[in-house]
Amino acid sequence: MTAPVMCVVGARPNFMKMAPLLRALAALDPPLPTLLLHTGQHYDQDMSHQLFDDLGLPRPEVNLEVGSGSHAVQTAEVMRRFEPALDAHRPACVVVVGDVNSTLACTLVAVKKGVPVVHVEAGLRSFDRGMPEEINRVLTDQVAQRLYTTERSAADNLQREGVPAARICFAGNVMIDSLRASRALARSPSDTLRAHGADPALLGHAAGWGVVTMHRPSNVDDPATLAALLGVLAEVAERLPLVFALHPRTRANLERFGLMGRLDPRRMALLPPQGYLEMLGLMAGAALVLTDSGGLQEETTALGVPCLTLRENTERPITVEQGTNTLVGRDRQAILHHAAETLAGRGKRGRLPELWDGQAAGRIAADLAQWLAAGAP
Repeated sequence: MTAPVMCVVGARPNFMKMAPLLRALAALDPPLPTLLLHTGQHYDQDMSHQLFDDLGLPRPEVNLEVGSGSHAVQTAEVMRRFEPALDAHRPACVVVVGDVNSTLACTLVAVKKGVPVVHVEAGLRSFDRGMPEEINRVLTDQVAQRLYTTERSAADNLQREGVPAARICFAGNVMIDSLRASRALARSPSDTLRAHGADPALLGHAAGWGVVTMHRPSNVDDPATLAALLGVLAEVAERLPLVFALHPRTRANLERFGLMGRLDPRRMALLPPQGYLEMLGLMAGAALVLTDSGGLQEETTALGVPCLTLRENTERPITVEQGTNTLVGRDRQAILHHAAETLAGRGKRGRLPELWDGQAAGRIAADLAQWLAAGAP
């Protein structure tokens, strides 16, 4: 039997990237055999199952069920549990996506055991080594043997770090493959609010609505910082009702710091984490998105929805240079100014970046098959 391509997912953003790739590998003639391994880094099983269903992902053949923990504990536990799975299945290569702890952990195990590693979404850099994801990206790219990039600047980053050009392939953005495949299936925003006891009338405001997500420690772990951001969101909500999908970390800190009372349910619909199709429906119809998520920066660019990123930097500069994204950090004046510009019809619309055409997974699959046939040099 031909050795499988072991495809690793660990956390929510990985699912959107892996779903189209698995379909593309299966569509090859002949198809490449695959084995889907879930590390369980995303430990909300109900949410994981919903995301798999929304994206048409098969249930993983292997689930390591690692769960939560500090970066060190989680990374070490993924490594400990991944090694026996790697030994048992002897894959032709290991495909990792993005920049989560599972990506780095499985990469380290595989390369030390002589198994080639393929990194999808390689070369993205925020140039902020204080972000754990940046460390994961840099280290994974240094030892991966095949690196697929989403934007041309990523190859420049990789070559500056000494990665040979022969290892790099510009393929486009598989996140956009998922978005295009799912756009017609997106859930109704009114149904989403109704399902969680929020009043759908909030969406009927003349200005429309905005969508908010925040989860990064730099934004939600310090009570003063979080309180200041809530104050700015309250000011935005005076002119534009907001739908706030609360990450578990954010909700826990709001409760711990006694800040839940700062969120006015008359102007903000507070929801638990949402499935992919629910978020897609909310964002596609929104007037504005405020977020610190990397993936939402890409998705809003693809949807043509103005996005204010609550960070000082981004590893996805193309969303700023060509797309709909504006970096505002935690600057109250910048947030209010750009929100007002959007409501006045002057929000950033941008254009679709090169190869964000819904065909990235097909390009990766074809190249990967050729690379493996050549002996995965």
